[in-house]
Amino acid sequence: MSKADPLSTYRSKRNFSLTSEPPEGGAANEQAPSFVIQKHWASRLHYDLRLEIDGSMKSWAVPKGPSFDPADKRMAVHVEDHPISYNTFEGVIPPKQYGAGKVIIWDKGTWKPLGDAAKAYREGRLKFELHGHKLHGKWALIRMKSRTEKQDPWLLIKEKDEFVRPASEFSVVDEMPDSVAGIQNKEVAESITKLPVNFSPELATLVDAPQTEADAWLYEIKFDGYRLLARIENNGVQLITRNGNDWTDKLTSLAKDLTKMKLPDGWYDGEIVVLDDRGIPDFQALQGAFDRNKTSNIVYYLFDLPFCDGHDLRKLPLTERREKLRTLVTDEGRKSSKQRKADIPGSIRFSDTFDVAARDIVASACRMGLEGVIGKKKASPYVSRRSADWIKLKCTLRQEFVIGGYTDPQGSREGIGSLLLGVHDAHGALHYAGNVGTGFNASSLNDIKQKLSALHSADRPFVESTGIDKKAHWVKPTLLAEVSFGQWTDTGRVRHSVFHGLRTDKPASAIIRETSMSTPATRKTHTVRKAEHTDGSPDNSIDRSAGNESLLSKMKITHPERVIDTSTATTKIQLIRYYALVAPLMLEHLKGRPVSLLRAPEGVNGTMFFQKHLETRKMTGVRLLSQELDPDHEPLMEVANAQGLLSAAQMNVIEFHTWNAIKTSIGKPDRMTFDLDPGEGVEWPAMQEAALVIRAFLAELELTSFVKTSGGKGLHVVVPLKRRHDWDTVKDFSQAVVVHVAKILPKRFAAKSGPRNRVGKIFIDYLRNGFGATTVAAWSARARPGMGVSVPVSWEEVEKLKNSAQWHVGNIHERLDRGNDPWRKYSVASQTLTRAMKMLKA
Repeated sequence: MSKADPLSTYRSKRNFSLTSEPPEGGAANEQAPSFVIQKHWASRLHYDLRLEIDGSMKSWAVPKGPSFDPADKRMAVHVEDHPISYNTFEGVIPPKQYGAGKVIIWDKGTWKPLGDAAKAYREGRLKFELHGHKLHGKWALIRMKSRTEKQDPWLLIKEKDEFVRPASEFSVVDEMPDSVAGIQNKEVAESITKLPVNFSPELATLVDAPQTEADAWLYEIKFDGYRLLARIENNGVQLITRNGNDWTDKLTSLAKDLTKMKLPDGWYDGEIVVLDDRGIPDFQALQGAFDRNKTSNIVYYLFDLPFCDGHDLRKLPLTERREKLRTLVTDEGRKSSKQRKADIPGSIRFSDTFDVAARDIVASACRMGLEGVIGKKKASPYVSRRSADWIKLKCTLRQEFVIGGYTDPQGSREGIGSLLLGVHDAHGALHYAGNVGTGFNASSLNDIKQKLSALHSADRPFVESTGIDKKAHWVKPTLLAEVSFGQWTDTGRVRHSVFHGLRTDKPASAIIRETSMSTPATRKTHTVRKAEHTDGSPDNSIDRSAGNESLLSKMKITHPERVIDTSTATTKIQLIRYYALVAPLMLEHLKGRPVSLLRAPEGVNGTMFFQKHLETRKMTGVRLLSQELDPDHEPLMEVANAQGLLSAAQMNVIEFHTWNAIKTSIGKPDRMTFDLDPGEGVEWPAMQEAALVIRAFLAELELTSFVKTSGGKGLHVVVPLKRRHDWDTVKDFSQAVVVHVAKILPKRFAAKSGPRNRVGKIFIDYLRNGFGATTVAAWSARARPGMGVSVPVSWEEVEKLKNSAQWHVGNIHERLDRGNDPWRKYSVASQTLTRAMKMLKA
């Protein structure tokens, strides 16, 4: 009797002349069977887990996706087998086809059954290990007994091992939402990896105390030097800075020493320094070595090995990468690995770690006059971005500043008196951060003066006054100073500053105020990963593929378990995680705008209040704007970065409302908003029709408009404007539009607010266009049962919307693949009202 075709059900459900899904194919691998998880936007978003067993992919649909928390027993509905070739499928299944919707490869790799896979599958108790890009460790699929389900219900459960993480701390589907299609499986990568031409290093995150999990971390000296990567191929050496500049010609002696070692092809990561008589790194001496073109005394400390000998080692734990590096660059390591003996030049050294308590290491480093220490998580992979798995603890506050000017010397001093320092904000504006006048020697004073004279500028580079503008000589803001200092003042100035040297290895545009994160050592509350904008992420989508900056790292959260919305059981930690997820999208609508925050300490059913001004208790990432913007009131606020979203949510903020103008041109709005607010008895189809009517009328006035859900009951129609008209002009025009529409269609629209005026009608709220008025921002959650979200949509989608709260905190994943794309032409659609005003009066 012939064996049943495991793919017959799969093929019977699909028309392969219409869908690009593969009908069959794919090579089995009994030694290293494959697994894949595909994120599938079908009628409902879900995750398809597929395990290679007996020549096909056994498949389960997991609605909520996997969790690293063993307490989360995720429903996994058993579905038809798929061909092995389906593992590479990404694309869109056409409408009206089975499973219509977008599919991405969310994770992939190999899996290892813990026992007989086929037998365990038949018995409904399958335990296994996953070796993927996102999922690791031991898992279980357990079949449930059910007589009512059409498809077998199973549970996907994380088994207890070293990879377990509480759901309150980490959500893999939230924090790692994107495709891994372009990433090779580990087994394949190790055999075909080519050495990348370009490579970016992993960067450490500044913290204020060591981690509490001491056994999970190792600590090294924080070298006071320049980060340097060595790319070695066919014994040819290139020396590359952290920003991709080739310094091989500047470091010929070091390049020759590396060549002598005959190291395997690879990327070697480390730091170059010049040591003083005590063996302590001296940054000014390093700078002087470059200035005098005498770099032969530079020492290269190596501490990581992301690529080596045809292998991509980035996915390996740090400890394994370091051990491989140790066998290559130390005498002891070469001897133990039985490598051919070769002298190791004194300029090449291995960065040792310290097996003592972290606090003792920091204290010792500070007593010795070192800059600080670097902590690294032993099990961490190598990532080309700033990571919370590498932390830096400094003996004093210290960072780079942009030099924007200088003062004249006093008394017998030559060269300069002090340097005027600055840091950039999230939008690239340079802010004055104080002066530094100590730490110089006679040689450095004259050298710096020559460099600054060549950069003379007539204009102040800082956005605000320094208080000593009349004494200052301005320069183009391109030169950097390394400065240590005692503290930041409340006004954003540094105190007790000391100059350590000039830097040339970083671009001035990258210099921002460096702030430390609290760590578990200094708190007893919950931790969650904190959102930060990803470098290079497009405006219209969340792009967090491999190598991009993660949106989440650690921050202090109080009462994470508190329920905000009882109707959905949404907790505070879930709301914060939501804002971390949408931060790159939402900041496009927040940046540069004064903001009002709706706080709900008791949740959506309790007392709420608007906060328009920053209180004494600060929110990191939420900053004060100039009081000149609204002289009659306290300074306004701006959410400057993703940290601001999370800090606000930690302070019980649910809604974010923005002005119709940006801070640099507060007197002239850059948009006009019509808020369609339904009165009692108005059904949703009437709202959809009303929005289309408003769009059509604005089009007759030759005005382009965009639309978004309010997240509550209404819709917002937004007209982007050139900053030509004042507030009164825009408000008066918007009122004229509303009055005109209400006059033409009096049974549908009301031009007056108040419940009595709009029973059975839609009030078109034009009052949002007055000075100081606000509208809820796109991607803001709403403080009402259900936790709806205001989402940009296209006009073509309006008729398909089910309601204004179609997307909410609980299902926002279903919309993130569209992101801001429906508004992609918004930035080029700015227009004036001059012609429209004439047409309306005609």
